[in-house]
Amino acid sequence: MSDRKVLFITADQWRGDALGFLGHPAARTPNLDRLAAEGVSFTKHFTCSAPCGPARTTLLTGLYPFIHRSVRNGTPLDRRHTNLALEARRAGRDPVLFGYTDSSADPREMTPDDPRLKSFEGVLPGFRLEATLNENALSGWLTELARKGYDVPEVLFDIYSPPETVDPRRFWRGPARYKAEDSDTAYIADKVIDYMRLRRKEDWLIHAVFLRPHPPLIAPAPYDQLIDRDLVPKPVRRETREREAALHPYLREWLNEMSVPGYFDAPFDLHQLPEQDYEEMRAVYFGLINEVDHQIGRIIDHLKVTGEYDKTLIIFTSDHGEMLGDHWSWGKGGFFDASNHVPLIIRDPYAPDAARGRCVNALSESVDLMPTILEWMGCSVPTEANGVSLSPWLNGETPQSWRRSVFWEFDFRNPVTKRYETALHLSSDECTLNVIRDHHYKYVHFTALPPLLFDLKHDPDELHNLADDPTYGSVIAEYAQRLLSHRMLHAERTLTNAMLSPKGVVYRDEPRGQPNALYARPV
Repeated sequence: MSDRKVLFITADQWRGDALGFLGHPAARTPNLDRLAAEGVSFTKHFTCSAPCGPARTTLLTGLYPFIHRSVRNGTPLDRRHTNLALEARRAGRDPVLFGYTDSSADPREMTPDDPRLKSFEGVLPGFRLEATLNENALSGWLTELARKGYDVPEVLFDIYSPPETVDPRRFWRGPARYKAEDSDTAYIADKVIDYMRLRRKEDWLIHAVFLRPHPPLIAPAPYDQLIDRDLVPKPVRRETREREAALHPYLREWLNEMSVPGYFDAPFDLHQLPEQDYEEMRAVYFGLINEVDHQIGRIIDHLKVTGEYDKTLIIFTSDHGEMLGDHWSWGKGGFFDASNHVPLIIRDPYAPDAARGRCVNALSESVDLMPTILEWMGCSVPTEANGVSLSPWLNGETPQSWRRSVFWEFDFRNPVTKRYETALHLSSDECTLNVIRDHHYKYVHFTALPPLLFDLKHDPDELHNLADDPTYGSVIAEYAQRLLSHRMLHAERTLTNAMLSPKGVVYRDEPRGQPNALYARPV
């Protein structure tokens, strides 16, 4: 039997705090809790971009958004960039995908009528698609449902719709049309297990992507009623939506966008719901989390039965988080932690026993996973990669130098609707923000709007902007400088460390930097 298998699992829209072993009262995640007890959990892990497409591009290329520039759902990814699947394929692996990567194809290689140019939900080059499932590509799963006797709607996404008798202006907390064993989540788990059954002697690389707990917030029984709404913590927010919106012009317009039916895959105005509906929505979100945990448990149980569990690197993470009513917001985007703080659990079967059950509070980023996986498989990590392998932490070590801060970027332009451009009087290229965050402060730099500064030690809920307080002028200057240094240090460098000389081409492949303003001992 082979001994270097990789199971790389991502959920969609899973908050970083939504895990049972971290003490969340509504998160029932027994299988992930057990995985964390046998592996390493990274409790301060952040995605470097949102929403789905940019987040997954960042995750799988190991590149920051200001390098790969696929910054929105639908923004094409330049074909010149390599990624986890391509690098693994070069090393003789056959990377397979169950689910989706939301990768937008490079149109310069296609004719204008190519159907792939009409959706952002393409497949990242290098992956071989075994089973597809995303918001607009439900056909594989629905074909299974039809074969089992379900009445499949003509508009495929209507499989998630409540009964016609339900008031479309309200949230309906009822069961989905399908049974739990036939759900979209079960479908992905079934396909992964079926694939594994015939390949016990292979060093496979599986990327398993679950759509949930991504909206629409509808779950099959018993998950629809599993979590008592009183168990879910109240949202973190100002007294009123108007007070919250006053924090920043960008936030005001994002809150306005949430009133548009269709936002959050919901037919109603999110701002017109009674408080009880919000509580029910949050409860269903955690029911969906339990459903995903159950299906992950089925996959892990299969690996244990076949003897492959102790030969498989297992990674669980999410593309981005979910606001879940915090700051009167739903969905993902912007600068708040709830949108970018995501779970990360890694079980290395060959790690020393002393490393198992470790909780790492040092800061880590989504760009770190691509080099971690490649290194574990014995593959070379591309020179241009921005991330750093997490292997020292997996081996029970504490690196002498490690990143002192995390970075993310959010791009709120829309070349089609120009919503933010018009509302905020910005050009499309001005609709961007960058965040640099450490254990003390978070600094948010907008290209053409006022900055934000939060003191996370005294204001962990990010309610008070200190950017206008002259007392913090030196802090803003320091973090703005660190943000600039970060971007300079991580600039594109594919050929910058090569030089033509009388000896021919001389390459100097070395780490991007030694301990400096960006790196220090972990806090």
